[in-house]
Amino acid sequence: MLLYATKLPENWLMKRLWVAMAVFAAGLSTAHAEDILIGAIYPLSGNASQIGVDAQAAVGVMSDIINTDHAAIPMLLGKGGGLPHMHGAHIKVIFADHQNDPQKARAEAERLITQEHVVALIGSYTSATAATISQVAERYEVPYMAMDNSSPSLSQRGLKWFFRTSPHDEMFTQGMFDFYKAIGEKTGHPVKTVSLFYEDSIFGSDSSNVQKKLAAAAGIKVVADIKYRANSPSLSAEAQRLKSADADVVMPSSYTSDAILLMRSDNEIGYHPTIMAQSAGFAENSFLTSVGTLADGVMSRSSFALDAVKSRPAIPAVNAMFRARANKDLNDNTSRQIVAVQTLADAIDRAGSSKPEDIRAALTKTDIPGDQTIMPLKGVKFDSTGQNTEATPVIQQISGGAYHTIYPFDIAVQAPVWNVGK
Repeated sequence: MLLYATKLPENWLMKRLWVAMAVFAAGLSTAHAEDILIGAIYPLSGNASQIGVDAQAAVGVMSDIINTDHAAIPMLLGKGGGLPHMHGAHIKVIFADHQNDPQKARAEAERLITQEHVVALIGSYTSATAATISQVAERYEVPYMAMDNSSPSLSQRGLKWFFRTSPHDEMFTQGMFDFYKAIGEKTGHPVKTVSLFYEDSIFGSDSSNVQKKLAAAAGIKVVADIKYRANSPSLSAEAQRLKSADADVVMPSSYTSDAILLMRSDNEIGYHPTIMAQSAGFAENSFLTSVGTLADGVMSRSSFALDAVKSRPAIPAVNAMFRARANKDLNDNTSRQIVAVQTLADAIDRAGSSKPEDIRAALTKTDIPGDQTIMPLKGVKFDSTGQNTEATPVIQQISGGAYHTIYPFDIAVQAPVWNVGK
């Protein structure tokens, strides 16, 4: 064999070596450029399917911003071309349908991890589904990024693999009561009484508990405490109870179909209260189009302000991309989805790895300035529970079929319409 080799041309071994090196290098390049798989779990069918459709559009927008070549957008990972520290690797999001069922959410989370081999999970709109998804993520030691789940209890269970970029309902509700104090001082018409109206899942229960606590601390009396069954066919009786209580402000915690039904039920009995909503269904475009002018004057807490373009210069470009996909503007929910994907992708990029344990370690070290996102938060920085401590809400009010920022007053684009005490 050795004798045979010596009779070959002198450059034969060198040529074979160069070919082998080229093949090896090409293989390395291909490996580094493989898609990084992320699992997203949302309602894609049933009465909340539009939420899932909008989430697909929002996640698609942030994926395009990260993966594709385009004019630079003034935000973190806004230059495109893939993840810079991962040799241009792309993120690929695989969607699954939880149908608004916590047990289906649990099963889909497990399938995405064990069969699709995703490196992280994102989701999921309802806090009830987030509770089961995050338990699966904890068991398999895969990060779960709660994109739009707001129940405070989700980050109070001692989970190691749970992260949330947006405020939870205690933070959101504190913003509401800060507004009540400020608007009372500004107008001389303070809030003295509130009615609580909330659906019967973890979202509604947690929201109402926080509202009761903060109302007591502010010296505001709760004159009605109404818990109702989610997706009820009628809210007529509940509307009558709200009218009888006649609080200064009604504070609903409801998903879309219930929010629409509440507004119509109130209108049918001639009741037009001042409303401060816990976002959710009240933030959806389908709510605005379904109730029309009945929504004028409705207020809601929000983690997003479409009109905050001076302090968040990426908003116009990102919103234009979303409109091209969804034929509507970004809202409180879809903006949170974009920032959550951005944050997770940044952690993957900084980790330089697709291993879940490396991603988790990078998430714990996250420190993103607020102006590198599209949201009016101070930034993104997680505490030991996985909650973003820099998440700061705003208060918005509907007029002309759209939400406008009214608080904090220093970033407001218009003055509040305030009918309390008049």
